[in-house]
Amino acid sequence: MKRAVLTATLIGAAAWLAACTDEQPASGHPTDPKMAKYVVGKLRTGYTYAEPETRAIQDDDFNNPSFFWVDRGKEIWSKAEGTAGKSCASCHGEAEKSMKGVGATYPKYFAPKGKLVNLEQRINICRTEQMKAPEWKYESTELLAMTGYVKMQSRDLPVNVAIDGPAAPFFEKGKAFYYERRGLNDLACKHCHVDNEGNYIRAELLSQGQSNGFPTYRLKWQKFGSLHRRMAGCNEEIRAEPFPMGSDEYVNLELYVAWRGNGLPVETPSVRK
Repeated sequence: MKRAVLTATLIGAAAWLAACTDEQPASGHPTDPKMAKYVVGKLRTGYTYAEPETRAIQDDDFNNPSFFWVDRGKEIWSKAEGTAGKSCASCHGEAEKSMKGVGATYPKYFAPKGKLVNLEQRINICRTEQMKAPEWKYESTELLAMTGYVKMQSRDLPVNVAIDGPAAPFFEKGKAFYYERRGLNDLACKHCHVDNEGNYIRAELLSQGQSNGFPTYRLKWQKFGSLHRRMAGCNEEIRAEPFPMGSDEYVNLELYVAWRGNGLPVETPSVRK
């Protein structure tokens, strides 16, 4: 019985990978002058794989639906909450100045917690410790809005995460996750985003899986969403049990994925298929 299950699993994984083909060229070629800022060496952002219609939505701040969340984040920035009677602006002033470049450096090691935290978690730490306000739930409108607003202040700046010093062991855990086979399909992140980057699986074009555009408005979701939601979705697609959003496993993976794209411009608020 076990042998039959294993055989079926391997056959299913083989069929899944066989669906990948490079017969169709990637949408948007990285040598196109309009794409120049989205390509650094061999690194390409998700923008360069998107359909022209999707890129046009992202390029127009007025029509980009991500701004419904970003504008909400701007409103919340100056709203006092919690028993301390503080807002984000109370400590940080104008986000356009104080948050410039900040989003490009997360996840990072946070000594008081003794582990990595991502931008969403750092925002919640400020809420609970400085504002004395309840933390926002992962993937809530408020947390997505604030994360998107803060991240946007780094738009077009290069991703620049640190993987040395105290961050090193967490980076290694994230790297191990990226290359570990999992789920009924017995696949790892690298099977799509390294081995088959630029190929199609059924109707989906596989990108390098860069994280520089998150949070992003995904047309499939019809809303703004976090990187951890996308990671959980990837796990489900290969029939693996997803980890909770905000888990140490996903934060470690987030660091490794961000490092893979060091030097690419922050695109938030981006639009993806």
